[in-house]
Amino acid sequence: MEKSFGVIFYLKKPKHYSTGEVPVYMRITVNSSRVELSVKQHCHPGIWNSEVGRASGKTDVAKSLNQLLDILQRKVYDARKELMDNDQPVTAENIKTILTGREINQQCHMLIEIFKKHNDQVKALVGRDYAAGTLERYTTSLKHTLDFLNWKYQLPDIDVRKIDHDFVVDYEFYLRSVRKCANNSAVKYIKNFGKIIRICLSNGWLEKNPLANYKAKVKEVKRVFLVEEEIQTLLEKKFATERLNQVRDIFLFSCFTGLAYVDVKKLTRRNVVTGIDGEKWIYTSRQKTDTASNIPLLPVAEQIISKYSNQAMGDDTDKLLPVVSNQKMNAYLKELADVCGINKLLTFHIARHTFATTVTLTNGVSIESVSKMLGHKNLRTTQHYAKILDRKVSDDMKILKDKLKLAKTDIT
Repeated sequence: MEKSFGVIFYLKKPKHYSTGEVPVYMRITVNSSRVELSVKQHCHPGIWNSEVGRASGKTDVAKSLNQLLDILQRKVYDARKELMDNDQPVTAENIKTILTGREINQQCHMLIEIFKKHNDQVKALVGRDYAAGTLERYTTSLKHTLDFLNWKYQLPDIDVRKIDHDFVVDYEFYLRSVRKCANNSAVKYIKNFGKIIRICLSNGWLEKNPLANYKAKVKEVKRVFLVEEEIQTLLEKKFATERLNQVRDIFLFSCFTGLAYVDVKKLTRRNVVTGIDGEKWIYTSRQKTDTASNIPLLPVAEQIISKYSNQAMGDDTDKLLPVVSNQKMNAYLKELADVCGINKLLTFHIARHTFATTVTLTNGVSIESVSKMLGHKNLRTTQHYAKILDRKVSDDMKILKDKLKLAKTDIT
């Protein structure tokens, strides 16, 4: 539905005009978009009232012109009503089309077709403007959208003009019930879907945002991390196979650098440099956000690099560490947890959480420094880790108690 609508008549003086009558034009405006049409009539500027857009006076010429303009204005409103009755977009161009006797282009814009084009463009820009994980999320979102259309409408695609608030509500219900998505997953899939909706709105294929009244919040997830005793167990444990020893080393390297799996995997020897303090640092950038992540190497991380410095890395001789696929890594980590008696669902990303909590924040490293090393764009992201450190709160309160040194007094 249009937010603003207007019709005015005005005189349009031609170039090099000096005297005489001037052509009369009509301007139709819908939502700041406008079209102009000649009414094929002329009027002398001396009798034209620009405030009302009509000729002044009671002469037959003025009356005849004003009657014609009234008829044209009614036709504009009739065209507007016709568009609304036929559930067609009310645009200035569509009204002009009806007034000039032409047929409105009824070209359909299909949701899945637009979604696929978007994903193809993201795919072409992976490694430059987008990370591979971003493409994976949109690919999964497209699959869920296809499955939903088949589940709800038994259709392979749908005209975007049929997407409304009810469509979004039903889609969310499908994700939560049929797909059994957790709250945050469902919200993120709707958010991905919203990108496609914004494309449709920007191109004028949709007049109203079906997500305008959609309200859903991402729930804070309890972040799992290893405590000192569990890290020490991993450090001291000797595994029967080289495979598990290697996975343990890569996991611990992330525990002491905070790097995500994809960022550890892409490290080369060139990423290890001498920092401003004369010590070894890792200079890299996060693939997810393309933000700098510069990290001083702690002794454990430096020892792991040295351990593999002379090991063959296959075809990539510049590779820093022998990192297996993420799927294998997570499968082996579950095996490690069982062997070490760690009663947690161990995944590689837990190493990043462990660096933020047990290794840094718990030991007094400032949240600003932790945020910079993790490559976070916003300090609020890092603050999620600070909320879960009961041990840090306990240690801080012990320090406070020592400082206060209040005399023991019986309070009665």
